[in-house]
Amino acid sequence: MRRNPAFRMTDPEEVKRLIRRNPWATFVSQTARGLIASHYPVLLDEQATAEHGDIVIISHFGRPDERYHELEQAAAEGREMLVIVQGPHDYVSSSWYPPEMLAPTWNHLSAHLHGVAEILDEEQNFAWLSRLTDHFEQHYPGGRSLMENEAAARELAAGAVSIRIRVTRFEALAKLSQNKPDEVRESVRHHLAEQHPGLAAEMDRVRLEGA
Repeated sequence: MRRNPAFRMTDPEEVKRLIRRNPWATFVSQTARGLIASHYPVLLDEQATAEHGDIVIISHFGRPDERYHELEQAAAEGREMLVIVQGPHDYVSSSWYPPEMLAPTWNHLSAHLHGVAEILDEEQNFAWLSRLTDHFEQHYPGGRSLMENEAAARELAAGAVSIRIRVTRFEALAKLSQNKPDEVRESVRHHLAEQHPGLAAEMDRVRLEGA
């Protein structure tokens, strides 16, 4: 990740906010076969995060991904995993700039989270999958629950391996045109509001916090 001080996010609360709003993550492991990447939903373990002050995340891997990522060996060796969380992002055209500014760019929010994956036991695995399902189903009319048929759901849960990661370090960026003059930032925000309102809203938020 490019380490530009103008865009760095150092506040863990901002990283937690990014995770809550963007729960689809990329998991990267260094294995004997080389780098392995997979994509799964991730949620904060809110209780552990509140109790210890750290960022604690939970996710799950579908079998046999846990073998490809060498999860058991990595946990035993204390080998770190990289988890990438990406927020809203979009291309910023130089046509939105004054004539003397030619280089386009890309605005984005991103976080790289590092930590060792702890493998959850069978009961914890089922509890996590139930919680994950409830978390997303609550937003849908007639949302479902695994507890509607616990026996069948437990059979399905056996095809997944849940993990908990206590984040030991992170790098995060909110690159939102903060390094541009006010009139250029406003032009970018105006154009993004039409095609990517979520990213424009993040620009407004950064502007207000920095005011």
